[in-house]
Amino acid sequence: MSRPLLIGVTVLMAVAVFGIAALLVNIRDRKAEEAHPFVPLVALDESTVDPKEWGKVFPRQYDGYSRTVDTERTRFGGSEAFSRLDADPNLRRIFAGYAFGVEFKEERGHAYTLLDQDSTRRIHEFKQPGSCLHCHASIIPAYREAGGGDVMKGFELVSAKPWAEARALVEHPVACIDCHDPESMALRVTRPGFIRGIAAHKASQGVRDYDPNRDATRQEMRSYVCGQCHVEYHFRKPDKVVTYPWFKGLKVEQIESHYDSIGFSDWTHAETKAPVLKAQHPEFEMWSQGIHARSGVACADCHMPYMRDGAVKVSDHHIRSPLLNVDRACLGCHAFSADEMRQRAELIQSRNKALLMRAEDALVALFDAVGEAREAGADSAALSRAGVHALQRKAQWRIDFVNAENSMGFHAPQEAARILGEAIDYARQGELKARLLPSHGRGAGTAVAAAGGR
Repeated sequence: MSRPLLIGVTVLMAVAVFGIAALLVNIRDRKAEEAHPFVPLVALDESTVDPKEWGKVFPRQYDGYSRTVDTERTRFGGSEAFSRLDADPNLRRIFAGYAFGVEFKEERGHAYTLLDQDSTRRIHEFKQPGSCLHCHASIIPAYREAGGGDVMKGFELVSAKPWAEARALVEHPVACIDCHDPESMALRVTRPGFIRGIAAHKASQGVRDYDPNRDATRQEMRSYVCGQCHVEYHFRKPDKVVTYPWFKGLKVEQIESHYDSIGFSDWTHAETKAPVLKAQHPEFEMWSQGIHARSGVACADCHMPYMRDGAVKVSDHHIRSPLLNVDRACLGCHAFSADEMRQRAELIQSRNKALLMRAEDALVALFDAVGEAREAGADSAALSRAGVHALQRKAQWRIDFVNAENSMGFHAPQEAARILGEAIDYARQGELKARLLPSHGRGAGTAVAAAGGR
């Protein structure tokens, strides 16, 4: 073998050996990284509410959480704080006389939960209780302190406080401690409202003494930690305690039935004087009626999909719309292109949006009919006897249930369409009864008979 060839072979062998050695070292390091995915640089406990402290131990997850300040939009959502009242002028009449008729902005990411609550006109121009902090802050340590170690007792005491007094008890928005045990890092439910609500729901199904932190599977917990706050609720009278109305079930009519049974209304509508309901953000309830829930897909599977960082598999804590992350959020289950999945989702949302607008138009037509009836001499008692108020309550509740639920129908398309179909029907029935009520000077009973007794 010639000298140059020998040198060449030797160099190649040296490079190969070096490459193999580097690969083995990398494999060793990755296996060590996988075995020890985090280093406990600081001690975390039940008082560690600052997410930056958690970030010292879990930098990957904290990096994702920090990016929830992003305001990138999808076609029907995102986290840019635009005015929904300006985007949909019907809402000003729908919420007439209520705080949401003054300001209603698009929700932003988790990092903004406390800041946005601090700045809203609904806080500054209306009296609000400490109940709002149940889902807008890392509140559990404050509950624990207020209750002398008893979180449930503190929950009730803080809920009853005026907003400003309760706000002084917290510093940070929703963050790590709200969903993770600081010792084991296991997922957990912390919100007292959810713990009581899911127990009431399970009891309605015949399951007694249900405790999600004891009885739920890990996959269920990956939805429950989101469902702690992304739900419908009301402030129990007179103590303002956050209460999830799941005593008869999670469906829109089951929640409505509970509210009816306790005589609850959020406010009296300024135009029609009807006692009506305001839906909050019932994502958990709507999701529970959809194909993903029935297939065992959790909220986190789509909104916090797994990702690889080195040898470590982590859940992406940049919590956002799956449509901003289709490759990882959707394609792990669906064997289609990202464009195809995005188009499918937007088609569902477009159809839901169109149906929602038709339902709102029907409700506004009911308002107009009530206004004309009042001008002709009908009073609230006559409208109530004719069933107009009850029909408005039903229609408005259903419209707002879909509108306040932030998937624009995607979480459960058939359920959203069913709800909006009922809303249109109830609104048109109410409009018809209101228009017949004062005609030709007839009384409410005659007008209802003329409408077919519906």
